[in-house]
Amino acid sequence: MKTHQKNCTDSVGKHSRRAFLGRSSVLGVGAVVGLPQIVCRSVLGAAGQPGANDQVGIGFVGMGRQAGDLLRMLPAIKEARVVAIADLNLERAEAVAVRFNAAAMQDYRRLLERKEVDAIITATPDHWRALICIHACQAGKDVYAEKPLTLTIREGRRVVEAVRKYNRVLQTGSQQRTSWPNRCGCALVRNGAIGKINRVIAHNYPSPWECGLPGQPVPDKLDWDRWCGPVEPVPYNQDLYLPRANPGWISFRLFSGGEMTGWGAHGLDQVQWALGMDESGPVEVWPEGPRFDPPTYTVPESRERGDKICSQPKVFFRYAGDIIVELGDGPAGGAKFIGEKGTITIDRAVCKSDPPELAENALIERPAGLVESHLRDWFNAMRTRQRPAADVEIGHRSATVCHLANIARWTGQRLRWDPVKEVFPDAPEVNLFLDRPRRKGYELPDKV
Repeated sequence: MKTHQKNCTDSVGKHSRRAFLGRSSVLGVGAVVGLPQIVCRSVLGAAGQPGANDQVGIGFVGMGRQAGDLLRMLPAIKEARVVAIADLNLERAEAVAVRFNAAAMQDYRRLLERKEVDAIITATPDHWRALICIHACQAGKDVYAEKPLTLTIREGRRVVEAVRKYNRVLQTGSQQRTSWPNRCGCALVRNGAIGKINRVIAHNYPSPWECGLPGQPVPDKLDWDRWCGPVEPVPYNQDLYLPRANPGWISFRLFSGGEMTGWGAHGLDQVQWALGMDESGPVEVWPEGPRFDPPTYTVPESRERGDKICSQPKVFFRYAGDIIVELGDGPAGGAKFIGEKGTITIDRAVCKSDPPELAENALIERPAGLVESHLRDWFNAMRTRQRPAADVEIGHRSATVCHLANIARWTGQRLRWDPVKEVFPDAPEVNLFLDRPRRKGYELPDKV
């Protein structure tokens, strides 16, 4: 690596608080085994389901920028009641909690123990999300988890296993799944409106850089060691701690997959949806162009400038049927689908086509009663116990495509991918990239 100097967050039944903590490691990780499959008390209701006015106690885990946006949307859900806030920055948790007369805490395990918490919303940095989702499922909570769902492919499969084992509802924060133009566009592609798809042009999202930012004093009431969590601790720096600062944790490989998993989890999710691959994925991935050699940033730097300095090779996927997906100059929130009879372009809340009447006519046929609130869709799913629009398997599979692109850049290899076994069958050494080493006490549970 080259060094670039100047330029470049229901009750656990009869288990007490002490018993719950005793099943976790000292730092809140490891399997919480033996818990029953618990259904949220508000979901049970008098007749097995809640009424429309039943309150659902919501706990927030991680109270940063994206969680703040979700919090502002929550008042539209009349049955939602914010009851607890957990954030490793206790000052931030307390400031939000006082507005809702809610409990504030640093340790999310304490939040999961609270009987009044039926479900959680978590928008922590990527490196923490899998453990929080697994522990929430084990504690009998439903989950709204921001995208990308996980930091690694193996984490994603473990989260899926936990959701299924404990019969939880998990909505991935891929909100384009409840947007009518996106739903319409993906259905047009999937149902053959432009014939056989030959090529798909998506966006060439940047992969993450390496972090060498210098240390700064840790703010009062911030538990920085636990913020690092599974990652061996690095020095605190404000431009690492903030998500999209200069450049922020989302740009660094230790904590994120970069914009490849940031915006890529939106755009490549649309590719998966349109191609009918919600429970599968590509069969091959490879990079083309200069070798990916991300700099190590030792001074604050804007993401825009850094992405120009760091070469980002194009990445290609091959799907069944010899459909080629190219990460090139396509839209960030979707892709351009090129078929035998025309093209369809999907972006955030955008569906366009050539010939134009394909999209124009389809968009007019908007279904009555369509739910376009991603949070509302989650609450509906919690009530009915049906899978939400961006179910955990969908979130995992879409994130996997993003992870595959990063792995292709990191290795510089053309790789065959088995979407059933979720391994690289011809490159066992590359399978090491399916997961990452974790600090002692923060390991994934052997069994969920």
